[in-house]
Amino acid sequence: MFKLWNQNTWKMEIERVLKDIEKVKQDIKRISENSVVQKPAGFFKEFREFLEEYKIIGLAIAFIMGAAATVFVKAIVDNFIMPLITPFIPGGSWQTATFSIGPVIIGWGALLGAMINFLAIALVVFLIAKLVLREGKVTKK
Repeated sequence: MFKLWNQNTWKMEIERVLKDIEKVKQDIKRISENSVVQKPAGFFKEFREFLEEYKIIGLAIAFIMGAAATVFVKAIVDNFIMPLITPFIPGGSWQTATFSIGPVIIGWGALLGAMINFLAIALVVFLIAKLVLREGKVTKK
């Protein structure tokens, strides 16, 4: 049932296992020398490569500039364009005007205000883009 090993048998088995371990070490060394996988770089170097490869810095700058441009465009619309438009629209409470059909109330003033606001913002963005890009005509791609 159980095989009894003598001292010589243990010695031979240990030598066999050590030879197998040495073969595995040589295989690992051979594979690592011939591998196309790059050795791991430092954390900060990898992080920098990631930022450069995916252009994260440019994306962050674009996001910040977009937020600043939103504030700028909203200020132009609210403080310049809307005061110019408001005298041509009678009554100061036109944005709260509603129309009711039975139990249904339609807030056409709010809809009209949102449309005017959108058109004013779109116009300002178009003018800024045209000024910044200095193109004679905006073309489709």
